[in-house]
Amino acid sequence: MSFLEVKKVSRFFGGLAAIKDVSFEVRKGEILGLIGPNGAGKTTLFNVVNGFYHPSRGEVFFQNRKISGSKPHQICQRGIARTFQVVKPLQRMSVLDNVLASSFLRARDKNHANEIARESLEFTGLYHDREVISKGLPLGKRKRLEIARALATQPEVLLLDESFAGLNPAELDESIGIIRRIKDRGITIMIIEHHMKVIMAISDRIVVLNYGEKIAEGTPLEIRENPLVVEAYLGVSPSA
Repeated sequence: MSFLEVKKVSRFFGGLAAIKDVSFEVRKGEILGLIGPNGAGKTTLFNVVNGFYHPSRGEVFFQNRKISGSKPHQICQRGIARTFQVVKPLQRMSVLDNVLASSFLRARDKNHANEIARESLEFTGLYHDREVISKGLPLGKRKRLEIARALATQPEVLLLDESFAGLNPAELDESIGIIRRIKDRGITIMIIEHHMKVIMAISDRIVVLNYGEKIAEGTPLEIRENPLVVEAYLGVSPSA
């Protein structure tokens, strides 16, 4: 039984196909990497999965129930949360209040919401920053705050959109550890990332997009050796 399924999904903007007839499945408990050159359609695909865009064609299923066409908050309530490539916390609010806003999705009451928020902050290493106004956080911690906010919705699937972009080596290592611990909790992860060493190290499988179409799918080793992937990233055929 498929857990999350993208089935022949296309999204058009006017006459331009941002993604075209993309199909793949995400298995429960795995980390699925989504890679491709800039403009390949990765974030558009995320926006379709979590309801910001409705597909022009095709459907998305979660636990064998159709979710394409649902609104983002409905999809989040069903158990799919996401982070964003451009980090946009509630800048005038504290780190804790940012996460509290998300925790009320599942919380029975305010005390329960506080418990969820505190646990999310401890998990992401931000508890000691809980009273800091979020706009004062450095980039690495703002990225972790995005993850903490998503985790506070207690998702079954987490969509991570370039959570490693702009991080220094120490922050990269810390974030990789967080992602692996999220997987250890049984949360399924789909991640967009341009750091190839990171994506190859943490992914169970990888889907590759180019010009809005899926050109490859497989294990990190299979993707690394796929000539279509090499050509998409280098712009030349590996045999040239």
